[in-house]
Amino acid sequence: MDYHTVRIGLVQHAVTEDTNFNLRHALKLVRKAVEGGATIICLQELFRIPYFPQEEDKDVSHYAEKIPGESTLAFADLSEDLQVTVIVPLFEQGAGGRFFNTAAVINNGALIGKPYHKVHIPHDPLFFEKSYFYPGDHYGVYDCSSARIGVLICYDQWFPEAARAVTLLGAEIIFYPTAIGWIGGVRDTWEGDWRDAWETVQRGHAIANGVHLAAVNRVGTEGDLQFWGSSFVADSFGNIIAKAGEEEEVLLTDISPEKNEEVRKGWGFLRNRRPDTYRLLTRYR
Repeated sequence: MDYHTVRIGLVQHAVTEDTNFNLRHALKLVRKAVEGGATIICLQELFRIPYFPQEEDKDVSHYAEKIPGESTLAFADLSEDLQVTVIVPLFEQGAGGRFFNTAAVINNGALIGKPYHKVHIPHDPLFFEKSYFYPGDHYGVYDCSSARIGVLICYDQWFPEAARAVTLLGAEIIFYPTAIGWIGGVRDTWEGDWRDAWETVQRGHAIANGVHLAAVNRVGTEGDLQFWGSSFVADSFGNIIAKAGEEEEVLLTDISPEKNEEVRKGWGFLRNRRPDTYRLLTRYR
């Protein structure tokens, strides 16, 4: 069967202490993705700044920016000029003195919908995010020129409820801007391969929901974290259809959102749901 295709671009790169350089570099890489035919481009989590939550309770307010602000305005200009969609993850200074780990979606030069605030916030050694980010309280999808997309952020990718939520809201593709890596460069632990687990759980979301999925991760070493890159795209059957390496890369691939419905008809996971039995899922442990 012939499907309509959408070319997406995932931009993974190392981050320096120079936030202005990082912005310029990301703009350059997004242009490269568009030159390669991408119409939806996603940047990595906190694309412009170092991953500071490795330490607790630092003053990082100088990294925060408002929406609209310098990053979103720069990408709005580029998006309007090139007539594309860009997902811009940043450290947002919100109202009431709150700070958020945010993704803004810009389509053909305009911010669309409500910026997504990361819902699930980790607090573990080297990932002390609760010291900095106020949690979001909503999910949403964005009607872009090329497709209807859901956006979640990093730690959200371990939670099947988040993927199911944006699927039920109509997402054809779920984007996960991410910052994850090996601690101290140690690739194998007694538990197993963390990168393999990261990829596997997201492929499971693609299968369970019959949805395309794109995860974009940063690269390079920052403090005690070695970010492993390995950005990838899975189709709605969970097949990996494109995957990046561990260095800077603009990953391009064509996807077919129409395939989602064909896969869902085969599995029947959505039509055979039993919401009346799921009340337990909303109870606190």
